Formats: sequence, structure tokens, C-alpha cells
Amino acid sequence: MSDYIVSARKYRPQTFDTVVGQEHITTTLKNAIKNQHLAHAYLFCGPRGVGKTTCARILAKTINCESPTADMEACGMCNTCVSFKNNTSFNVFELDAASNNSVDDIRELTNQVRFQPQQGKYKVYIIDEVHMLSAAAFNAFLKTLEEPPPYAIFILATTEKHKILPTILSRCQIFDFKRITTHDIVAHLQSIATKESMVAQEAALHIISQKSEGCMRDALSMLDRIASFTNGMLTYTNTMEHLNLLDADFYFKLTDGMLSQDVAGTLLQLDKALEKGFEGDVIISGLAEHFRNLLLCKDARMAKLLDLPNDFRPVYNEKANQAPPSFILSALNVINDSELNYKTATNKRLHVEMCLIRLCFLLQSLKPSATFNSDVILSLSKDEDVKKNTHSVESPVPAPKEQPKTTSAKENKIIENQIVEEKSTVVIEQTIPPAPKTQEPIITALSPAPSTTLQPKGRRLSKDMLSDMDERMNREAGKETEQKELTEELANQLFEQYKQQLKAADKNVIYAQFCMMRIEVLPPDEVKLISPTELTDTYAREQRNQLLDFYRAETKINVRVTTDIQEDEATKNAPKTVVLSKSEVFDVMVQKNPSLGKLKDGLGMSIEY
Repeated sequence: MSDYIVSARKYRPQTFDTVVGQEHITTTLKNAIKNQHLAHAYLFCGPRGVGKTTCARILAKTINCESPTADMEACGMCNTCVSFKNNTSFNVFELDAASNNSVDDIRELTNQVRFQPQQGKYKVYIIDEVHMLSAAAFNAFLKTLEEPPPYAIFILATTEKHKILPTILSRCQIFDFKRITTHDIVAHLQSIATKESMVAQEAALHIISQKSEGCMRDALSMLDRIASFTNGMLTYTNTMEHLNLLDADFYFKLTDGMLSQDVAGTLLQLDKALEKGFEGDVIISGLAEHFRNLLLCKDARMAKLLDLPNDFRPVYNEKANQAPPSFILSALNVINDSELNYKTATNKRLHVEMCLIRLCFLLQSLKPSATFNSDVILSLSKDEDVKKNTHSVESPVPAPKEQPKTTSAKENKIIENQIVEEKSTVVIEQTIPPAPKTQEPIITALSPAPSTTLQPKGRRLSKDMLSDMDERMNREAGKETEQKELTEELANQLFEQYKQQLKAADKNVIYAQFCMMRIEVLPPDEVKLISPTELTDTYAREQRNQLLDFYRAETKINVRVTTDIQEDEATKNAPKTVVLSKSEVFDVMVQKNPSLGKLKDGLGMSIEY
């Protein structure tokens, strides 16, 4: 037991090549050593556990190595390397600024700097958590940091760069460490698991990597803990259990309940999670991440944004195909509002339950519905519309020669599939463009049917077909009424009223898209929705039926609504933004002001990028 060393210390990198995820730092340091361009002061800043102190130790060991390798790595065999490994080196000093943050501590440090190194070329001072120094200590350190002896090098490390005085920052070469990516952490954990004879699933290591949030030290600590819990058998299930996380299966069940509008099943799933001790904000946050993954699965170009194990990608793709994009976008909006208001909610559980209930009925609220003929109800199928619209709309029905005028076989089939009921509505899921009026079939007026209800057979009819049918029926019965004129002013006024209705109904996403549209009136009865982008046009087509009914109800005119995409001239002619590098910025400045270049050349200055 006394020989056990945690993985974070046992597998701590000893050379630049073994540092994970910081190639931009290690390459720069190795080139500086190779070209003998070492600065007198460095500042390593970045999140915790990303290799700041490790790189500082490797740099201190490498610059004092007696026989470095060709690629500027420490040999590990010379006297200075051995003494550094055994913590007996007199040339490397590590200070913790959290506990040595006074002026006296800095004064003692400056007194030590005056003495040359006993062995090696440089004396290296590594000051960790340097932002903890007091303002007086910083000021006492300024002179020594600006003009140290040629053999002294200072390496400052901090996680809070903004707390360091600008006078200190200006005297250091600053290196910004980034968070280690999930892919790099998974690969490093897999190599350590192989060395330690562990059996670890990739999904389990991926969960550990996500939970560590880019911190390698946290990831290694979790790996040791879970390995002890599972005796070296890391699976996805026991990893989720030990880390007390909700797995993807829980969110898939919630999504299935929302798509099927099963409120009871959804709330029961929530109750199981709450009984296990999960907080409501954790559930909402995980649900938001789940729907984000579903949205990214809608487009193959966004696959690289998915932070998922490879085993879960097919499942997410399958579930994403079951949910329409409008549902996912609206669900994300509902979840985001619920997450923002969670802290202020008095009854936390009820707040989460209301969020899930809204999501269960969200799909129903997104279905477009319209009121058209008080004598007919038609249930239309989206898939069969595209297949059958050519036969039912475009093909003219020839009149039989041996029979008087009557309805055709296709029109009889239409009437068969109608649910005739007094004072009913028409429900339409998709509108098909109007068919060419090459020949007008004669349709007899529908008479009220008995109270028995006929089930529709999935026959698809477009809104414009029904419009033509209603017009012909009224013309046959002599009920055609006098229509008003549709003007540009009236159309725009009604369009503004419709947008205000969307805003009042809390349909903020749709309202925002409609604010980007404009309308054109094409006499005598056509209103065209002009959208600037394809996304806005999608919302226009989804809301076209409701807007059509609104116009007809307000104007008593048989209005037709169409959509079109036209890019705005301002967007089309807008100047393109060009991102310049730091060297290109200086070249542009010289072009605008040639005197700047002459000043640089006259003083022999060099620009550091």
C-alpha cells in the first residue's frame, strides 16, 4: 500500500513529447531552446490541470540538461537530470505564492537570485499560483523580474491571469494553455488503462473525459476512483452509477414520451430520477444537451460538433429522424426558458414537471390547422400528398360521352374520404401549389350525411384544391358573393396584426422569423411572403395555412398565399469582413501611413507577433 502512487503523479509527463494537448506550447519552447532564444520570464496561464506546472518543470530540466537530444528533450541520464528527478537539484526552486505572498518572501527570493548556480547553466524559479501575491509583493518583484541576472529564469504559473498586474504581464512572455480536448483525454486514459491492465469501454472513458471538463488531473483521479470501485472493469453502466449521472437512455425515454404525448409516462420517468437524488436543474441541463445532440444529428456537416461516444451516434441519428426540426428547436427554447427561471421557482419539482408537460404537448401545438368549409373535415397525410397530387390535381377528368354531367370517379373517391359533419373544420398539414385549370370538373353540392362517422383513408388534398372546389360549388349553387379588393395597405395591416397575435401567444421563435419577412400583393387575390433565407422560408411554409385562414376571415376574399426567397440587397451588397493576421495588420497600417514603416526601419525595430 505504501508503494501506491496515484495516476496523476505516476504518469506525469517528463518530456515535452509526452505532454497531452498542448503542442502549440511545447513546440515553441523546444524551438526557443534549440535557437537559444530563452526569455528571462515566462507566464503560463490557463485552466487547472492542463499542464502549466508540468511544462515549467520540463523546461527547467531541459535547459540545464548536459546532453539534450536532437529534438531538444532532456536525456534523463546526466547528473542534473538525475538530481532533478530525485528533487535534490540546487538550480530549480518551486514556490507556492498562495503561502509565500508577502513582501518578505519576495525579498528573500531576490537575495537568492544574486548567487550563481552551483551546477548547470540556469537557476530557474517556478512560482505557482502567482496571482495570490499581494500588490506590495508584486511591486517588490518588478525590478528583479525586469532585469534579472543572465543565469536566472522565472516561470510564473496562474489560473487567473486577469488578477496579475499589467506591469508584471508586460515583463513576461505569455503562454496560454487551452483545455484538453475530449478525444485527447480518451486516448491518454486508454493508454494508461492498458498499462494498468484495466478493461475500459470507450463509452466509459468518454464519460470520464466529459466530466473532467478538459482537466487531465481530474480525469486521472476519476479513473483511479472508478477502477477501485469496479476492480478494473470500467463499463458505461457502472461509470454512470459511480459518477451519479443520468445516462442517455433516460433522456431517450423522455423524448419518446414527448413525441407520443405520453404525459403520465414522462412524469413517471422524472419521478424515478428524482428518487435517485438528482436535482431538477441537472435534469433540465442534461435534457438541453440531449436535444442539442438531436439537432446536430439533423445535418451531417455538424457531426464533428457532436461530443458523443461512437457507440451512441447511430442511436442519436435514429431518434433525430423521428423528431421534426421545428419540434427540436421549439423544445430547446422551452428548456432554455425553464433553465433560466429554475433558480427563482419556489416549487422546483413542479417547475420541472411543467416544463416536461409543455414539451409533451409541443408537437400538437406545432401542427398547422385551418378552418375552411363548414361541411367537410379532411384528414391529410404528408407522405401521400407528394405521391398523389399529380393524379388528383393535374390530370383533367374527361366527361363521359354517354352520360350527362356528373362527378368523375376521382371526385367520387374524394367525396368518399370526406367526413361530412355539420359545422366542422378542415385540418391540413401541407399545401400543394394550385393545379392548372385546363378543364373544370363539375362537382355536385354535398348534402349533410347521417351522423355515422367515416374514417378517412389518408387521401391528400391541397388547400388550393379545396379552394377551387368551394368556388365551383358556390358558382353552381348561385351563392357566389361579391368580393372586396385586396390592396397593399390592407394586406400589410393584416400581416402586422397576425404577427402581434404570434407574439401574444408566446410564439417568439416564429414571431422573430416573421419580422424578417415582407409581403407583396399580386392582384387580384395573391399574397406572397418574401423571405430572406431558407430557414425563414421554412417557417413561412409551415405557417402558410394559418395565415391564409386569417386573411380570408378578415377580408372575406378567397385569398391565395404563396412563398418565395429573395436575398436582401443590403445583405447581398454588404462588404465582406476579412480577418487579418497580426503581420498583415502591420502591413495594412504601413500602406495607410508609410512613415510608420520608415520609423521602424530607421530605429531598427522588429515587430513581435
